[in-house]
Amino acid sequence: MKAAARAFWLRSPGEGEVREVTLPAPREDEVLVRSLYSGVSRGTETLVFRGQVPESQHAAMRAPFQEGDFPGPVKYGYLSVGLVEEGPAALKGRTVFCLYPHQTRYVVPASAVTVVPDDVPARRAVLAGTVETAVNALWDAAPLVGDRIAVVGGGMVGSSVAALLARFPGVRVQLVDADPARAETAEALGVGFASPADALGDCDLVVHASATEQGLARSLELLSAEGTVLELSWYGDKKVSLPLGEAFHSRRLVIRSSQVGTVSPARGNRSYGDRLALALELLADPRLDALITGESAFEELPEVMPLLASGEIAALCHLVRYGKSA
Repeated sequence: MKAAARAFWLRSPGEGEVREVTLPAPREDEVLVRSLYSGVSRGTETLVFRGQVPESQHAAMRAPFQEGDFPGPVKYGYLSVGLVEEGPAALKGRTVFCLYPHQTRYVVPASAVTVVPDDVPARRAVLAGTVETAVNALWDAAPLVGDRIAVVGGGMVGSSVAALLARFPGVRVQLVDADPARAETAEALGVGFASPADALGDCDLVVHASATEQGLARSLELLSAEGTVLELSWYGDKKVSLPLGEAFHSRRLVIRSSQVGTVSPARGNRSYGDRLALALELLADPRLDALITGESAFEELPEVMPLLASGEIAALCHLVRYGKSA
C-alpha cells in the first residue's frame, strides 16, 4: 500500500514550500523511515536556497536522493535521522541516519541507512554528515602530535573540525572567527578562540572554512614556512582573489582542497560506509551538542529557510523536528 508524506522543496531561488508526496510500498531490500529530525547545513543548503550553485557544478552538487534540478524546483538536503517502520528485521525499529532531504517519511534502499549507536541521541545524530566531512578533512590534513593549528571559520564544518582536533594529543588548536559569539562554541568544544586580528600565527596547519576571501587570505598569513592551508570552503559562484605574491613562494606555502564527495586517498582502504559509521561513533561526545544552535518544526521551513539564508537566524546546524505522526 502506498503511503503519504510531506517534503520541503525549493520552488525557485529564495522560495520554499511543503509538498505532498506519495511513497511506494517498500520492497524486500528497502526500508520505510519516519523522520525524527533533520538538519539544515547552513553553508551549502543556503547557497542552494539562494540559487548560487554554478551551472558547472550542478552534477557534482547533487545530493544522493535529490529530486529536481538546480536552481529549482529542487528537493535538497542530506542530514536526516529517523525510525525504521518497515524493512528487514535487523533494521526495523532502529534509529538510522540517511543522506535524505527534509521529508516526513521516505523509502530508500536498506543499504542507504546507517544505524545510530545507542549512546548517540537522535537529535545529535543529524550532525553525522558534517562530522563525516571533518573526518575526511583530517584524513587529508594528517595533523601531527604537537602541531600548531588554526581553524578559520567557526561555522558548522569548521567547528566540527575543531571538535575533533581537540582530541589530538599535544596540539594547539584555535578557532578563529569574526563573530565573538563563537567564543562560547569554542569553549564548549574545548579549544581556544580568537578574532582574525588576534589569532596566533606560526601555524603548521590552518583549516579554512569561513567561505570568505578575507578568511582564506588570513589563513595564509597565519602559516609558518612550508605550512598548509586545507581549504574546506565552497564558494558557489563567487570569485576569490588571493595574495599569492609577497612571501607566498619564498615561504613555500601550500593550499590544498578537501571535499567529502571522495574518500581521502590517505584512507583508500576505507569505504564511504566506514567513514560515516566512524562519524556516528564520534558523536557520542556530548560536547558536539554545541553545534546545534537553532530549532524549528518541519512545517515552519518555508519561513525559516529565508531567515537562515539571509543570516537573520545565525545558526550553526539548525535542527528540524518532526511530529510523531510525521
